[in-house]
Amino acid sequence: MDLQKHSGTIALIVAMGLMLSYGIAPVRVGIGGGMDVVFGPLRAVFPFFIVIIILSTLTGLYSSLIQKYTIDYERMQEAQERMKEFQKEFREAQLAEDEKKIKKMEAKRDRMMQEQLELSREQFKPMAYILLVSVPIFLWLLYVLPLLPETQNISFPLIGERGFTQAAFGPIPAWILWYMICSLSVSQIIRKSMNIGGI
Repeated sequence: MDLQKHSGTIALIVAMGLMLSYGIAPVRVGIGGGMDVVFGPLRAVFPFFIVIIILSTLTGLYSSLIQKYTIDYERMQEAQERMKEFQKEFREAQLAEDEKKIKKMEAKRDRMMQEQLELSREQFKPMAYILLVSVPIFLWLLYVLPLLPETQNISFPLIGERGFTQAAFGPIPAWILWYMICSLSVSQIIRKSMNIGGI
């Protein structure tokens, strides 16, 4: 078995295994406790909302770096441009009722759809590596949340002050909402600075 060729598949299997560990309390607590050795000192120094900013910055940085070096954005953009041109030409052939050209273009469309599928698969590969780091961080957050003092709350505009485990937006707990806000904001800045396209 060629490990380099199958590294994405192996990483995805490990990442899926980690995700399933959310539902297994001993595994979840074990990984969370292990990660506490790494991230515990942050909690001792900073308020928890700052810890989440630091972690979301870390996840935003490594996920952007992984995507930058595993996804061929230039090829993706070229493929999207070719598809736009093709769709325009195909519509014109349909309007002109040029059956000969339509038949020829249908064969070309199959090849282009195959390329689009291949590019879509390419985008899933970095997700496996991103999950390998993201899942243990989330397991650590779940591990430390019950240990937080009740005095550690966070204030949101319009919503007001909430405890980290309290619902802040519908069923979404305050800590997840804060993590999402920080992660999206930081990721946009990092992606812009690295000139990384959207996925």
